[in-house]
Amino acid sequence: MEVVASAPGKVLIAGGYLVLERPNAGLVLSTTARFYAVVRPLIDSLPADSWAWAWTDVKVSSPQLSREATYKLSLKNSTLQLTSAREAANPFVEQAIQFSIAAAKATITDKERKDALDKLLLQGLSITILGCNDFYSYRKQIEARGLPLSPEVLLSLPPFSSITFNSEVANGSMTGEKCKPEVAKTGLGSSAAMTTSVVAALLHYLGAVDLSCPGQSSSGSATGQDLDLVHAIAQSAHCIAQGKIGSGFDVSAAVYGSQRYVRFSPEILSSAQATGGTCLPDVVSDIVTRRWDHENTQFSMPPLMTLLLGEPGTGGTSTPSMVGSVKRWQKSDPEKSKDTWSKLGIANSALENQLRILKKLSEDHQEEYESVMRSCSRLAYGKWTEVATNQHQEAIVRSLLAARDASLEIRLHMREMGIAAGVPIEPESQTQLLDATMNMEGVLLAGVPGAGGFDAVFSVTLGDASNAVASAWSSAGVLPLLVREDRRGVSLEDADPRTREVSTAVSSIQIN
Repeated sequence: MEVVASAPGKVLIAGGYLVLERPNAGLVLSTTARFYAVVRPLIDSLPADSWAWAWTDVKVSSPQLSREATYKLSLKNSTLQLTSAREAANPFVEQAIQFSIAAAKATITDKERKDALDKLLLQGLSITILGCNDFYSYRKQIEARGLPLSPEVLLSLPPFSSITFNSEVANGSMTGEKCKPEVAKTGLGSSAAMTTSVVAALLHYLGAVDLSCPGQSSSGSATGQDLDLVHAIAQSAHCIAQGKIGSGFDVSAAVYGSQRYVRFSPEILSSAQATGGTCLPDVVSDIVTRRWDHENTQFSMPPLMTLLLGEPGTGGTSTPSMVGSVKRWQKSDPEKSKDTWSKLGIANSALENQLRILKKLSEDHQEEYESVMRSCSRLAYGKWTEVATNQHQEAIVRSLLAARDASLEIRLHMREMGIAAGVPIEPESQTQLLDATMNMEGVLLAGVPGAGGFDAVFSVTLGDASNAVASAWSSAGVLPLLVREDRRGVSLEDADPRTREVSTAVSSIQIN
């Protein structure tokens, strides 16, 4: 028996910083970048005396990092004890395993299913974790080989390529923080996607959920309840692993896909935070019985719009540090910060409304919509009004321009907030790049995702304009990534993705 589950990375295109506080919303897109967790038994059959065992074995492998860790799992408390590891163990994986097993025990009450769960645990667990190349930066390797910073070069890399560790490990402060993260990433929420994939795979493998049919949690169906359980456990494990209760939009996107998100009340995880994840059976019983009050309303980009991400290569950014600086500014200047947040909230809502209007127009007036998008993709925004020849096309162009104006308003207030808080939310180098991008043919939006900084830039283009933007970014020293929007959330896969990639490669060889 083998279960493979995947969960996507994310891009927060609106709602940076505001999404930290209820009832502010964020617009988050799930992506084609996915983490995979492969769960199978360690042994094929049970030893004769296994029912008397108090512990079972767990092995976790991360081939891309050349890492492997083995554990003893307490069958009573669902807690792990590390027995060996090639490198430091991953707290996100550990918490995902512990919380998932405790949740399965807490939610499975039927005797037959409980016996099946016990048997699966006694056979041990083998967990393999794989992340798409898109989560990691290969920029240094590309530059070292003298290759162009192009999507074609990224595409030539083998799937699930080995990951290079940063050599700069000097301590940057009295607290012992590293100047750079251990692994260079692209800011797609790798820890949330990884945690969610492990939780989903384990809960399905152990029989606590059935992820074989896609669904939405808002439907009230059994599938929706299953996704809600995955969400609750993934959020809990992720928060305990990172040592704080964040907004959770990255985990929510990994579970439910693209959405309009309003965070859950932090008090929901008060018991887990108070115990630091210990006393797992009690903590998980509390978590699964609480009413989670997050909001995840279905949202995705309208048709014929393409999300494009770029890696500027100007140094990484510490999101927690930036968030801390913004919070200190809020306390020191509550009047100014409240005014800025209010303006940001209005601009975020305006952008969301226009994108929803455009989606409705694409459904009601498909031919006019497609015609406008094709025409505008070849023109700079100043000439978009010239393509409208009837009232429906005029309405489409008006919404496109209004969405563009809203995004510029968001950027303005994010820059103001960064200056006031003393952090580079939209650094000058990014501003120049984004302004140039916004003036290109067929570009609707451009900005810094999430908390901003130097990690990445994004644009949303019309029609097939993304190729020209990617080319311009490459010329400007920005590496265009292969990531696109994929509104799917957590998914059950039919096979280990490495097997699929090998099959595809063999087929390609045979065809050629």
